[in-house]
Amino acid sequence: MIRSILSNNRGVVILVTIAVITLLITIALELNSKSRSMIASTAAIRDQYTLSHMTSSGINAAIALLIKDKLESETDSIQEDWANPDKIVFLLEDIPFEDGEIKLKISDELGKIQVNALVAYPDGNDFNEFQKNLWDSFLRLIIFERELPEEIDTSCIINSVKDWLDFDDSITGLNGAESEYYQDSDTPYSCRNAPLSDLNQLAMIKGVASDLFYNYNKMFGISEYMTVYGMANSGSTYAGKININTAEANVIAALLPDDSRHLSSAICEYRQEMSDLKFLHNLSSNTWYKNVSGCEDIEIDSSLITTSSDFFRIVSVAKLREMEMTTTAIVQRVKNDESGKWKCKILSWQTQ
Repeated sequence: MIRSILSNNRGVVILVTIAVITLLITIALELNSKSRSMIASTAAIRDQYTLSHMTSSGINAAIALLIKDKLESETDSIQEDWANPDKIVFLLEDIPFEDGEIKLKISDELGKIQVNALVAYPDGNDFNEFQKNLWDSFLRLIIFERELPEEIDTSCIINSVKDWLDFDDSITGLNGAESEYYQDSDTPYSCRNAPLSDLNQLAMIKGVASDLFYNYNKMFGISEYMTVYGMANSGSTYAGKININTAEANVIAALLPDDSRHLSSAICEYRQEMSDLKFLHNLSSNTWYKNVSGCEDIEIDSSLITTSSDFFRIVSVAKLREMEMTTTAIVQRVKNDESGKWKCKILSWQTQ
């Protein structure tokens, strides 16, 4: 009987020991898992921090390049270093990161149609007629190019955008839209009655359908050709002049007479013609386009075009191991009144 009791006790001890060991192993595995998770989380936070510094370094390098350009030339074009991918790669070689890389793209915001110039400020109640005609030409071009329904009413879009931008509450024409129209939607909102601060607000306006605004099937929507930047004259007026030296073919086509739109590609090619690694054509005059074959008799209204800009979009992409971060900054070159030196003012900064 004593032997049986001892045997049972030994069995209990063995079971307890196994249970304790199992519990300790479980705790150890859990602690190991949590430690690994913490290490991975810490590494991710470290890499995010590093990526943030990398994209910022790219933005600052682009700003330095834009200031250097301003000191060297009053003209801004795709012929300059800031628009040359090879020159940008060379610039980034001075910003070494052992385990990562940076890519930069600089583009001219004034190569786009400036939305807020559609209304004549500071009164802010009437159309800028030159811009109105430009919008009509551009919208008809995009509708045709993307094979959208021909019955899309460009006047509805233009009048509604004008109502969104102007200061009064009266509806423009028969198909404009003020707050009453937007209040009847599923998610009611009011008409802004002020200049746009974000281009995405344009997609909220009557007539600006998603298949017109956004990109799809490798084709750009109007959002790729428009900007909310370009304020001039102490903030009271949007000049709306498009830099013909940097504008995309579709924007240039909208500047040309209807029967000459096909020449926009030739104008773009003319800007890029090179020989012995040097650009052949001077783009400092806002009438240089007349030198393009077939454009001799074309007149683009001088109130619509320029050959310079101080508003730029900088896209800085940083890659580190398996992670990537993109920072997009809109900058404006401004001159310090006291020192006379140029600097870049940050108008927008977005990281994703």
